[in-house]
Amino acid sequence: MKIGISSTGRELSSLMDTRFGRCSYFIIYDTANNSTKAIENRGQASGGGAGIAAAQQLIDEDVDVVITGNAGPNAYKLLKNSGIRVYRCGSIKVELAIQLFKEGKLEEIVEAGPSHGGMGMGHGAGYKGGWN
Repeated sequence: MKIGISSTGRELSSLMDTRFGRCSYFIIYDTANNSTKAIENRGQASGGGAGIAAAQQLIDEDVDVVITGNAGPNAYKLLKNSGIRVYRCGSIKVELAIQLFKEGKLEEIVEAGPSHGGMGMGHGAGYKGGWN
């Protein structure tokens, strides 16, 4: 089984990135031979459709499972339609996320999270915080 984990870095000791489409890397862990491979997320720099690009990249890597914090509607649908199960995990070390998955302690995501609308869209019209 191949597991794709959204990550801030290239190592098992890196922290998970709870963002799916905008994470820096995916770590692909193969349970059959305990091997790992880090790939740069091609979707992270796109103006729109980051989740779709990231999902397609993991589909191309033949992953069976994705561990992330959240997946937007388009990415989630693409993963689910490809038979890939998606699990939620917080910002912990990638190696711990893998261990928790193996122990059956991660929650399967059964519906998509919110859409994020592309880069630079962090403070929309409804933003009530202070501007620095």
